[in-house]
Amino acid sequence: MSSTHDRPWATVLDEVTGALESLTAALDTEDDFAVLLNKTCAQVVNAVPGVDEATITLLTGGRPTTIASTSDVTTALDHDQYAAGHGPCIEAATTGKLVRVPVTDAATKWPDFARDAATAGFGSFLSAPLVVSEEHSGGVNCYSRQGDGFAELDEKLLDLYTSAVTPTLRVYSRYQQARDTVEHLRTALHSRAVIDQAKGILMAVRQVSADKAFTLLVEQSQRENRKVRDLAVQLVCQATGITPA
Repeated sequence: MSSTHDRPWATVLDEVTGALESLTAALDTEDDFAVLLNKTCAQVVNAVPGVDEATITLLTGGRPTTIASTSDVTTALDHDQYAAGHGPCIEAATTGKLVRVPVTDAATKWPDFARDAATAGFGSFLSAPLVVSEEHSGGVNCYSRQGDGFAELDEKLLDLYTSAVTPTLRVYSRYQQARDTVEHLRTALHSRAVIDQAKGILMAVRQVSADKAFTLLVEQSQRENRKVRDLAVQLVCQATGITPA
């Protein structure tokens, strides 16, 4: 995509608005957070003129990972930065500050990254911090093939875009966490139910108390290095001929 240098301001705003609308539409149909981040990443190319490729870095426990990318080449460039411990996407993600730099300036701060990026055909870089949740922060990383691919206006547009999508991503992240918690609770309840059934069978067969029946299950799980629930399922199946769900 061409830079904002030679594009009408109204056209730029229309493209940014269109990218945000497309992302909002994706929220109504997508229930996978990783897929949604990939769509967010792809829309950055439409939202910010001058961007040829984009990636999203997430920090989990301080460890960076490229969770979304528009190309394998830029993913590899991100990974080079992670291995070296420095680069524009690392700086934006860890400092919380937007980074805009051409490859000529990057050569001074990050010579290895600048060399690899230039070899891959990129000449400018723009990275903005992204905070999705308490557990996940990171950055949106933009790559341009032009040496002067990013201007101050591109910087402001990326900042505007990330500011607009961040609250939505936070809400979506909380929703997914809540859904995962419910699923874990459902699994735990199912496990508890089948274990109680197995305890009842042992109580009847061995003529022992509920506590003793559970102790017998735990001891057998330790001897066989198997989960208590798996043993309970086996016991119930053997006694009833029905495999619990």
